[in-house]
Amino acid sequence: MTFARSPLIILGCVLAHSHVRGSPVKENGRQAQLAPAATVDSKGGSVRLRGAVEDHRLENTTALHAIGESTRGMPCQCDLGQNGWLPNRRTTPKCIFIDLGAADGNTLRDFVNGKYGSVQQCPSGGQWEATLVEANPRFDGPLKNMQVTYPSQVHASTSTAAYMCEAQTTFYLDTTSVEHNYWGSSMSPNHDDTKKSGHQAVTVPTVNVLKLLYETTIPSDFVILKMDIEGSEWDVLPCLAKSASAQLVDRLLVEVHPQNWGNAGTTQPQFNQAVADLKAKGVDIPDAYHSQTF
Repeated sequence: MTFARSPLIILGCVLAHSHVRGSPVKENGRQAQLAPAATVDSKGGSVRLRGAVEDHRLENTTALHAIGESTRGMPCQCDLGQNGWLPNRRTTPKCIFIDLGAADGNTLRDFVNGKYGSVQQCPSGGQWEATLVEANPRFDGPLKNMQVTYPSQVHASTSTAAYMCEAQTTFYLDTTSVEHNYWGSSMSPNHDDTKKSGHQAVTVPTVNVLKLLYETTIPSDFVILKMDIEGSEWDVLPCLAKSASAQLVDRLLVEVHPQNWGNAGTTQPQFNQAVADLKAKGVDIPDAYHSQTF
């Protein structure tokens, strides 16, 4: 298996049938498009959908993300780009693994162990880097240990929530799902596990996923963006779909949770359109992705 545009097989609890092709340099329309599939989310609640940048500069624009009926609980609005963002000047292409909802780093272990393709086949002789974003302070220690294990390759953003803008947010903790490694922590008070936990919460900063892509990747990288953020995907994906940063992503592994776990009021048709727009930009989105948390 290779990351240099040849077929990859995603193993574990995801069955993905998608292709990458050609050289490490991105091409427009480079990947086969996948149709939305009907699935049931394993964490409870049925959902209907699972799953060269033309201009690498982003506009100095903050877009109002009022796409749904309710934006209560949103700490900030969709931010498509600011002059303060720093484009990545690296010239050597790599595999870039961005893990949103990293838990204790278990998905990074899968990446390193070849479950998403052999890292030895990454560009430039097997070079790779990973950014791990996790809001639950419970996992600060394990993620910092990952940085020690992989110095200069792993960068951990601990006690930080993945979102579409930068702010401070209330983050509700799952304190009851011991057998699932506390998988239900969320920005949403509607999440089943945060309700069971009595809405115990911490305040954490958010990282703008669009900015993260812009500042840590280059067009010739092979970028895997894994997103298991317990409902915030309903807020983030419509914003990402409007951004030039989306064209930096080769594969998006997104676990979709119940719609009412989002805070932006995104409707199902709006979410479906965002997914279709991302695919039209060349982002490979396998159906029925499920992220293990242990």
